[in-house]
Amino acid sequence: QVWIEGLLHTRRPDTIGYVNGLPLWLAEWKGPTQALAEAYDKNLRDYRDTIPAVFDAHGFVILSNGIEAVMGDARAPFDAFAPWKRLEEEAPEGPAVETLLRAACEPARFLDLVENFLLFEEARGGLRKIVAKYHQVLGVNRAIEAVDEIGRNQGRLGVFWHTQGSGKSLSMAMFTEKVLRRKGGNYSFVIVTDRTELDDQIAQTFAAVGALTKDVRDAQAGSRAHLRELLAGNERYVFTLIHKFSTAEREPMPVLSERSDVIVITDEAHRSQYDQLAANMRAALPNAAFIGFTGTPLIKGEESRTREVFGDNVSIYDFAQSVRDGATVPLFYEGRKPELQLDEADLRDELDALLDEAALDDAREARLKKQFARQYHLVTRNDRLDRVAEDLARHFSARGWRGKAMFVAIDKATAVRMHDKVKAAMGRLIGEDAARLKTAREAEGAALLDRLEWMRSLDMAVVVSQSQNEIADLNDLGLDILPHRLRMQREDLEAKFKDPDDPFRLVFVCAMWITGFDVPAVGTIYLDKPMKNHTLMQTIARANRRAEGKTAGVIVDYIGVFQNLQKALAIYAGGAGGDAQPIKDKAALVAALEEELGAARGFAEGVGVGVEAIAAASGMARLSLIGKAVEALIAPDERRRELLRLASAVVRAYQALLPDERAAPYLKPVAVLHVVAEAVRAKLGPADIKAISARISALLDEKIEGVAILTPIVEGVRAEGRVDLSAIDLDKLAALFSATPKVAAETLRGVDETQAKFMLDANPTRLDLTRKLAEMVDAYNAGAIDPEIFFEKLKAFVAELDDEERRAAREGLNEEELAIFDLLTRPEPKLTKAEEGEVKKVARELLERLRDLLDAVDWTAGQQTRGSVQSAIRVKLNELPEAPYPEGLWNAKVAAVWEFVLQRYGSARAQ
Repeated sequence: QVWIEGLLHTRRPDTIGYVNGLPLWLAEWKGPTQALAEAYDKNLRDYRDTIPAVFDAHGFVILSNGIEAVMGDARAPFDAFAPWKRLEEEAPEGPAVETLLRAACEPARFLDLVENFLLFEEARGGLRKIVAKYHQVLGVNRAIEAVDEIGRNQGRLGVFWHTQGSGKSLSMAMFTEKVLRRKGGNYSFVIVTDRTELDDQIAQTFAAVGALTKDVRDAQAGSRAHLRELLAGNERYVFTLIHKFSTAEREPMPVLSERSDVIVITDEAHRSQYDQLAANMRAALPNAAFIGFTGTPLIKGEESRTREVFGDNVSIYDFAQSVRDGATVPLFYEGRKPELQLDEADLRDELDALLDEAALDDAREARLKKQFARQYHLVTRNDRLDRVAEDLARHFSARGWRGKAMFVAIDKATAVRMHDKVKAAMGRLIGEDAARLKTAREAEGAALLDRLEWMRSLDMAVVVSQSQNEIADLNDLGLDILPHRLRMQREDLEAKFKDPDDPFRLVFVCAMWITGFDVPAVGTIYLDKPMKNHTLMQTIARANRRAEGKTAGVIVDYIGVFQNLQKALAIYAGGAGGDAQPIKDKAALVAALEEELGAARGFAEGVGVGVEAIAAASGMARLSLIGKAVEALIAPDERRRELLRLASAVVRAYQALLPDERAAPYLKPVAVLHVVAEAVRAKLGPADIKAISARISALLDEKIEGVAILTPIVEGVRAEGRVDLSAIDLDKLAALFSATPKVAAETLRGVDETQAKFMLDANPTRLDLTRKLAEMVDAYNAGAIDPEIFFEKLKAFVAELDDEERRAAREGLNEEELAIFDLLTRPEPKLTKAEEGEVKKVARELLERLRDLLDAVDWTAGQQTRGSVQSAIRVKLNELPEAPYPEGLWNAKVAAVWEFVLQRYGSARAQ
């Protein structure tokens, strides 16, 4: 541990790791009983503001409570921090702390991380630092080993199977950059995809992380001749489509380059990179090495062909493991087929040959409509689409987590038609809610108003590829593509959809955006298009990315792809020898909710609170029982924290199940736990009762009896963290204490803590007051004093705070002058009355002198203005009486006043 001095503050982090004098990693350690998030919220966030220079050269941060351990970038959100599960890919999971420390802090591994596994990405809002996850490090290093064995494996570097959402594109960049650092030479990397939009996306990713330093378009091969030219010029990165390797029937593939320092990287190595195209790649680049990156496993029949080109699996990180690690969220299946529906047999046999093509061109689409006219007609019948649109509108607006959603239609015309139908259905829903709002009671009305505002702000759009004669073709069907095409050309719809705060929340597609398109805010995929195999798996994986507040993704099936989904999932989960299903029926969410409810009920019953009894009661009886529950659960602190944790888990599980009708039986117990938790929170500090009521009503979609329990008991003005102590009705509190002593004590404690913090911020010499309060609270939590004694001590503390607040007036000073006076006199020296008068004069005149200097904008940033303030303090403090302030004490007082001025006036102006 070392003290780090910032511009305005001094801090001492738990551990700093230095390499040649550079602080390259930092760790914060908490006790086993403390939540891991406390190390982030209480320490790391503070360090970012107070000692930011410690992170100028840093690699990563470790946070641990002795049981759990995670690592990440200092400026990343907490949910971006991740554990390190194992040291080798096939090894079992080890103890969390030991495994992470060995993986990140052993010298060789540490240097490897800092050199090869930190990326800086140009993202919305500025530069973003990325610290690789353990599966990326292990996988890339396995691929590097294959490059080292390139003679033995004959250029077949392997298949790198890491599930969608686990950072596969970034792993590619880490792999190529490490090859360049480790191997040297003039390596060129040819990144091969099978769609133009994927080619653009992967090239833009490489550019965003600084691997590709030239214009993206200059690195994309526009033709076979251009590909040959780029390889001849030793370009570092070349991006091309697999179709550049196609030839006419029986026409031999010409050699494009005989270089042996070319590595071909194919994205999704098993879609079309086989047979003649694979052979052509080999013929065009006879001495190149090949590695395939994929987010889905090889299906039966593909393995031998793929291994001929790429070799065996070099690294596997499957869906189930990524969910266990928290790298992605779990997916849940919800079948919502309308009554008018195809028989599953209608979607088999020859139709399957077209299903795995994510993007049908005009010819294939025409063939689909002609060859399967009966099936196509059933899917696109107007009355069926009406039912789907009505259901989608209600489902989308009633979800527990209001993320974004994608509707996948069978073709372009149906995407446009569904956009118009869903828009109309949303309009009808808005009308229904507006009518209900007129007669709704307060809590229900607040929830309805919130939902109405959300629905009215909703933006939806169609995103489909262009085709010849599309305007005329869709006009023949009674549809107008023109306004949609104008939006696609004039607006950056991709950026809007990726922005979690943009109201563009629902998109209608048929082929675009369903592969290689990452939007963490997407929580729901509405499937109304026959699909199978890799395209199906890649489409549903759009919903598995992590986002704030998102606990799961939901796949809503309108078309009946369940059989195809089961087949794909059997391959997907079993590809690595596992049997865990990466997508589950929503029945699993019912089980999860029952488990969370059981734990919460058991905890409540352990302290005499009957959740079912409260749910069964009504009117004043319910209010009384909720009040008693709050009394039983509000203290001590550990009990209250456990209640809030369990209640939050129950609410999350309930919201994940919505709007499923199976949530209905759990409504009342969920309501009880949520209301009790919110009532406890309302007792602890200022509460927006209307907002809390709206949250409860919105969660449960009904008026909740007993919301009045949330009304704050202590009335008074609270502004900028300050409590008007004179407004506290101690007689009212005493009356309350006789009925609910714990609630009264916690209420008064909240007042005391708020005011004590405000007073300490104004005057740092009042630290003894906050320590005294903390000792009282610790004794109460430990059971050393009962609620009656605690309450009396808190009342006495209120009087002490009030007396301290009046002291400035008694001394003939204002609060700011009193703070300077206290710094100069506490804890020493002892002064005579005459000397006290001299010190007060110095305090008044010092602040008067500093006012002009402190008015400068950002005065702490300039060396000259900082020096002027320091000089003014020293000059004025020279006027202190000499006898009580020998040189050593005088220097200490100068330093204390300078620190106070920095803290009080520097940080305030910076904010």
